Amino acid sequence: MKPLLEFFPIVLFFVAYKLYDIYIATAVVIAATVVQVIAYWLLYRKVETMQWITLGLILVMGGATLYLQDEQFIKWKLTIIEWLFGGAFLVSQFVGNKTFIERMMGANLELPDRIWKRLNMSWSMFFIGVGCLNLYVMANYSTDDWVSFKTFGVPGLMLIFIAVQMVFLYKFVPAPEAKE
Repeated sequence: MKPLLEFFPIVLFFVAYKLYDIYIATAVVIAATVVQVIAYWLLYRKVETMQWITLGLILVMGGATLYLQDEQFIKWKLTIIEWLFGGAFLVSQFVGNKTFIERMMGANLELPDRIWKRLNMSWSMFFIGVGCLNLYVMANYSTDDWVSFKTFGVPGLMLIFIAVQMVFLYKFVPAPEAKE
């Protein structure tokens, strides 16, 4: 259910954009994100901090897009979110006992500290890089291209990055014990 909830605003944004325009799509993604947060609360009785931040950003940047009739605001939201993620991972590299990635995956995986830090830094750089790539796409391509990049390119990059991380982490996964 969680993966469906995660992608539902993005899918609705894409469909609304293809059927109408960026402004209708922005209104749809605002409404869908509000519904998403409410659904998370009803299903899990908890809403993660980043979901609140995403909701706040979509309300502010989407609201500015609609009020000012300027699509640049909704386009900037992706960069801001990616940079916030990247910055949070980067700060956790130097502050606290554990990095963000270790907090997220530490219960399922034992790694040396240097590997946790390397993994955490790679996630930080990934998020910052995607934010920069978004700026490049915004500046050099049409809104149609940007919507496709946001809808398919960013999730595709994430899947590729996760696959590379899995290959890197594979050597740290303990082998199953042989049964006698």
